[in-house]
Amino acid sequence: MGTTTPPRTLAEALRARDDESLAGLLRARPDLLSPVPGDITQLATRAGTRASVVRALERLDRFALQAAEALAVAPDPAPYGTLLGLLTGDGQDDGEQRDDVGAAIVAALPGALGVLREQALVWGDDDRLRLVRTARELLSPSPQHPSPTGLGPTVAEATAGMSPGRLQEILAAAGLPATHDPVSAVAALTGLFTDRARMGELLDTAPMEALAVLDRLVWGPPYGEVTPNPTPPVKWLRDRGLLLPVSTRTVVLPREAALHLRAGRAHRTPEPRPPVVTAVAERDPQAVDSAAAGQAYLAVTTVEELLKHWNGGGPVVLRAGGLSVRELRKTAAALDVQEPVAAFWVELAYAAGLLASDGEADERYAPTPASDEWLEAPAQERWVSLATAWLTATRTSGLVGGQDAKGRALSALGPDLDRSAAPEVRHRVLALLDALPAGTAPDPESVLARLRWERPLRGAAATEGTTDLRSRIALWTLNESELLGITGRGALAGQTRALLTEGPAKAAGLLAPLLPEPLDHVLLQADLTAVAPGPLERPLADMLGTLADVESKGGATVYRFTPGSVRRALDAGQTAADLHSFLATHSRTPVPQPLSYLIDDVARRHGHLRIGAASSYVRCDDEAVLGEILADKRSAALRLRRIAPTVLAARADPASLLDGLREMGYAPAAESADGDVLITRAGAHRTPPRSAPAPVPEGPPVPDTTLLGAAVRAIRAGDDAATVVHAQKDTAAATPPGGLPRTTAAETLVTVQAAAMTGSTVWIGYVNAEGAASQRVIAPVRVEGGYVTAYDHTADEIRTYPLHRITGVAELAE
Repeated sequence: MGTTTPPRTLAEALRARDDESLAGLLRARPDLLSPVPGDITQLATRAGTRASVVRALERLDRFALQAAEALAVAPDPAPYGTLLGLLTGDGQDDGEQRDDVGAAIVAALPGALGVLREQALVWGDDDRLRLVRTARELLSPSPQHPSPTGLGPTVAEATAGMSPGRLQEILAAAGLPATHDPVSAVAALTGLFTDRARMGELLDTAPMEALAVLDRLVWGPPYGEVTPNPTPPVKWLRDRGLLLPVSTRTVVLPREAALHLRAGRAHRTPEPRPPVVTAVAERDPQAVDSAAAGQAYLAVTTVEELLKHWNGGGPVVLRAGGLSVRELRKTAAALDVQEPVAAFWVELAYAAGLLASDGEADERYAPTPASDEWLEAPAQERWVSLATAWLTATRTSGLVGGQDAKGRALSALGPDLDRSAAPEVRHRVLALLDALPAGTAPDPESVLARLRWERPLRGAAATEGTTDLRSRIALWTLNESELLGITGRGALAGQTRALLTEGPAKAAGLLAPLLPEPLDHVLLQADLTAVAPGPLERPLADMLGTLADVESKGGATVYRFTPGSVRRALDAGQTAADLHSFLATHSRTPVPQPLSYLIDDVARRHGHLRIGAASSYVRCDDEAVLGEILADKRSAALRLRRIAPTVLAARADPASLLDGLREMGYAPAAESADGDVLITRAGAHRTPPRSAPAPVPEGPPVPDTTLLGAAVRAIRAGDDAATVVHAQKDTAAATPPGGLPRTTAAETLVTVQAAAMTGSTVWIGYVNAEGAASQRVIAPVRVEGGYVTAYDHTADEIRTYPLHRITGVAELAE
């Protein structure tokens, strides 16, 4: 193809591109690489398939999409000036089209057209722009699928099949000369609608009611229903071809007439410039970082509390997977948050690989072995791991409580919560926040408007309800960012900017000085409470959590000591002396006397009764206590009987017997078969090693530079094999493009041996073990033992071919 010859097909246009441009196409549309096309023709065919074109259109910004929509209603091919006119109008719209918007369109159209060309949606020179056929079909108007521009069919399309007599009637009513040629009649009517002066004169004679009908149809949809006896205004329009029949009850405003009424514009509101993200507040960046750091620490402690709550084995996994509503409600109560927020923390811990199902017969959720390593890490590193997991996770907790396409409820940790667009939307929202000055909180509506411009909602994307999924994910992102400490008071934190641009280590380093230092003390009070004025060191927090119950949280945590909480510590193996020593060591205030009395009183009674298995038994050296128990009516359900002066037997199991006697006010202790007191610590149930759930990608991954280079070389080599002129050894006619070369076994052997000696490249036909024939461009390296070892330019690797499977060989012409 000569340099001045315009391309006749998309394949020719792609063939004329350089390697960098082809790599740009494959980078923008990675679905074209699965598998790597054999040649340029295959690449062009695949680029025109419906699924691939739909995916490419859905990734266009609004103005690039508007340019494609304008080309879909323009003549094919269309010059650049026609496309520009459809976007800017003809300037005769009474000032509706502002001059600054027109200038913005003129400035932005080359870039939008460049994007369409790069993605092989548009091809051809500026004087002959062509939209690929599949895209034109998707964007062209029809009664079932109206055009996004709101334009109807052309006069020629709308009058196809109309009788010549009816065409003559329309010409006569419009004041046009009669012609018996239908083609000339259609051309005359089209010429009238595209002539501004004559069209203006025709509309000046229209009744006001007819003009009102046109006003309702001009910006779409262009179709309307009529009765068998239409009103005079509709009849006036129909007689002059301004409304053309589609069926017996439907009429349409032809495209040429609509464009005249629109002053030549394909879109009512062209949007060449992206909406600006506006600010609602500007705050001190240091205050923003501090607020985000405080929330980040709260996020870490909340996940830690969740792991502790499920430490001994969490909720049962539903048969269909996920948490039941009741278990989610219980978890929310334990974390002291609302249920949607609890679902977010549960899903975040799951995405970070800290929670998983244990895979047992009675399957439960439990912390993973990785959670133990996470708990030992510094707080800043724990936050970085949570934030990184959130950024890349495709599981979307905002969907919990909704329904799937089949009307089934979506549960936390259940299936069907993956949305492949979530990571891209999160990164895009944070990128918009990052572009604002430090400390600036954006207006959420302006963020949504910007995202809608960058990815306009199309029909296939509206499957999640009236609000498009990307906007919902963006709103969830803003809320979750505040919960997680990604933002502070609505503005992006400095440590988050570092995480996005410089990596986890830098973010952790910036966050560490902003986190509160863990304390090694509490303040004991006379009302049997302890106040932790800040976060506590982990050993202190664990021990205090066993010895006391959390009464309230906030800037300071209040713990309350009760007989039950003290008994819990004694059950865990602590003695009264240990508890007194612990409180004296870690309290900045003297240990109150009521608290000392409480510990001594519970410890004195603890273990006075002994529970074992008979099914179970009660043992006590004080016979009077056993008699008191037997005499108590509340013990009837335990079905006790005395089997010795100091022993009572029960049919209840030991755990039930322990609970029953404690409810009666006693403080029994369990004992082993050897008579020793059993120490009951909270069991640490762990799942087998589990990896975090893999994100569900949104389409094929974007290939790296190495893969792109190899793919382009393979496509070029395959194209050479399919299109290059091949020189035959004999005087016979050259092998036609696409056919396999045919030579004898002796000629094949001689040719590949010569090529191996001279280092030249040859073209071969090859049939594999499955009988599939293909063409290869190879550079033979070694020929021996009935095999030829060569560098295969088509596959971009060294391969070995059996000589008996080579159908023939030909030299490549210079």
